[in-house]
Amino acid sequence: MKSVSGKKLCSIVEQKGWVLRKVTGSHHIYEKSGVDPILSIPVHSNKDLKIGTLKSIMKLADLTAEDL
Repeated sequence: MKSVSGKKLCSIVEQKGWVLRKVTGSHHIYEKSGVDPILSIPVHSNKDLKIGTLKSIMKLADLTAEDL
């Protein structure tokens, strides 16, 4: 699986219908109508997300490796 920065992942989830609700510190909080969980994506300049964090967010957002 390729590594992705927080900024890039934010643009990917926005294309999938998630809406940015607020920014708390360095975390962008996304919601999607009809979906219960929220997404909290850490955006630390252009640093890549750790693989465990990325996989966890992908699972919540119902993303696949092809979406990246």
